[in-house]
Amino acid sequence: MSDQRVYNFSAGPSMLPLSALERAASEITNYRGSGMSVMEMSHRSKVFLQIFQEAQDKLRRLLKVPDEYQILFLQTGATGQFSAIPLNLIGKTGKADYAVTGNFSNLAYKEAQKYGQINLAVSSADRDHSYIPRQEQIQLDPQASYFYYCANNTVYGTEWDYVPETGDVPLVCDMSSDILSMPVDVSKYGIIYAGAQKNMAPAGLTVVIIKKELAGHELPYTPVMMSYQAMIDKDSMYNTPPCWCIYMLGLTLDWVNENGGLEGMEKLKWQRANMLYDTLDNTRLFQCHAEKGSRSGMNVTFRTATPELDAKFVAEAAQAGFVNLKGHRKVGGMRASIYNAMPVEGVEKLCDFIRAFDQAN
Repeated sequence: MSDQRVYNFSAGPSMLPLSALERAASEITNYRGSGMSVMEMSHRSKVFLQIFQEAQDKLRRLLKVPDEYQILFLQTGATGQFSAIPLNLIGKTGKADYAVTGNFSNLAYKEAQKYGQINLAVSSADRDHSYIPRQEQIQLDPQASYFYYCANNTVYGTEWDYVPETGDVPLVCDMSSDILSMPVDVSKYGIIYAGAQKNMAPAGLTVVIIKKELAGHELPYTPVMMSYQAMIDKDSMYNTPPCWCIYMLGLTLDWVNENGGLEGMEKLKWQRANMLYDTLDNTRLFQCHAEKGSRSGMNVTFRTATPELDAKFVAEAAQAGFVNLKGHRKVGGMRASIYNAMPVEGVEKLCDFIRAFDQAN
């Protein structure tokens, strides 16, 4: 870490790999002899089309995306997909299944209700979203056009440790906060999507990986910008895509490759997370929100006995160079987001700080 950089535990936008930022800085006014910044280029220019294609190819290779899937680089954030998914998929039967295991899957569930009959297949609200339900708890509707879940719950700090079995019903997954943190069998899914601002790139890009046969059946009033078929037909270039973010994604993917690919990321993920959970579990002062067996490897949520002590911890941590540890406004407490770019030493030092705070208080 350079002297001025802090350990940034923000849930998103979150820290990016330092090497990717430094490379972007070196190319910011003149990208590889073009005499232009990537921010100034026409998205139709030869030089940008190469950036675009390379980023798409790198992502396809890393995630081993099969040929029958299209990778789309879209806008509107992951939240835009809460509407796009039912608009594009629900027309088949007018029904869909949703698993609600946190804040964002709940928002997606509410949004989908505008477009069809939505079955709450399973919910973890009974224990304040502190656990991931098991397969046998899921009430599947065989008539559902798709089954929807969110793989990692940033607000509550839980993560699915298995892929739900849904038979012939296409699986749709919001992987915004754990994509690229482990290998994924893309062929099990109909759609995987993710806002880029946690593990991939700056805010402004949303990646959608869709089985092509699911596109082209959208409801007649679907806005063109939300039509998967329109975006597939134009290879994400129906309008100007988020060019800078796509370029940054390419640089981040280079960094992932250089650090052992998705297997390397998964190893680092659990090295960081287990260290932090072990430290918290061995204090007198702190308790984790998520139950063992459901704990996220990306967002560690914890608290002390009082909001006053929580505030004291957050303030003292910031002074010590650990920033953005305040929990989500819905749940309070603390949250350490330890995405791919968080160095292991950042978590080691945070653990030292936690132990010292526990002793002093």
